[in-house]
Amino acid sequence: MKNSIKIKQAFSVDRTTFQDIFFIPILAISLAISLGLLLLLLTGESYQTALTALIALFVGSFGSVSALSETLTAATPLIFAALGIAIGFRAGLFNIGAEGQIIVGGLAAVIIGFSVELPLMLHLTLMLSVGAAFGAGYAFISGWLKAFTGAHEVITTIMLNLIAFRLLDFFLRLPFIQKEGRNDPISKSVLDTAELPRLLVLIDPNLRIHAGFLLAILAVILVYWIIFHTTIGFEFRMVGTNLNAAKYAGVNSSLTIVLAMSAAGLCAGLAGASQISGVLGRATSGFSAGIGFDAIAVALLGRAHPIGVLFSGILFGALVAGGREMQVSAGVSLDLITVIQALIIIFVAAPILVKSIFPWFFGKK
Repeated sequence: MKNSIKIKQAFSVDRTTFQDIFFIPILAISLAISLGLLLLLLTGESYQTALTALIALFVGSFGSVSALSETLTAATPLIFAALGIAIGFRAGLFNIGAEGQIIVGGLAAVIIGFSVELPLMLHLTLMLSVGAAFGAGYAFISGWLKAFTGAHEVITTIMLNLIAFRLLDFFLRLPFIQKEGRNDPISKSVLDTAELPRLLVLIDPNLRIHAGFLLAILAVILVYWIIFHTTIGFEFRMVGTNLNAAKYAGVNSSLTIVLAMSAAGLCAGLAGASQISGVLGRATSGFSAGIGFDAIAVALLGRAHPIGVLFSGILFGALVAGGREMQVSAGVSLDLITVIQALIIIFVAAPILVKSIFPWFFGKK
């Protein structure tokens, strides 16, 4: 009898977890897209335009090999950065600083990319490693301040973002970094040996999906293993669940906070390095393009779970790629995609609202 009760309890917990991870994001996405199209109708657009926009959104993201390539290309840095934010969430930290960490990591990576001559594999490894290290080091500042001074990580990471923006502008104008013959803030281009190889070049040389996406999948697997199958991952989750209980259990909470924030910055630094190496080939004043902020939504939608982050990153990549097609085919502004992303965040952040709108998906308590 007791065993059967335990089995039922275990089943109910698993079912609840499955509902939270699977149903709520799917329903949140559906609601967000529906409200976005309704907003389009309310602004005076016709039903035909709204339908064309919806079709273009899907065709532009998954309707062809080229569309899928653009989706995965846009998803790659989002997955890297969102993994870092998810690690922070697991440790009870809200890392708003992924944007700044992407900038610092990408800037360090581009310097290695054009200033060092090495064989392909060594050059790529060094470039990505340096980008990850600088991202981790930049996030370390916020982690240390949180652990040893009590400074809130939201405030410090926001301030570090602003510093990173200005540092980028400053460094891009240094003669050592700035492209010859240019007066605007733009770096030299990385060498060919510092470019991540494209995966589908045999099919079409214009397909931009690169090896960084494969690295992102490996990062998802590694982060999953660390969080759920290692001691340090258990300590991350313990500190994030109950800091006082973790201290009582003998966990060095200060060290755990610093490590978690540094790991978050490492992932964000990889996002910046992969974007430089795989897509841009150089750094400009706005090369981060808000990826660090979008990654917060990706981590929320993925419920701070590495597997969830992978799929939500692909979804947001699809919104980016499909949004371009929607703008061309239906004449709809890209601002609508931003509205849809914001609505997704609202619904994911308020699961009770989703459950009240779709009660039949969740059953009785």
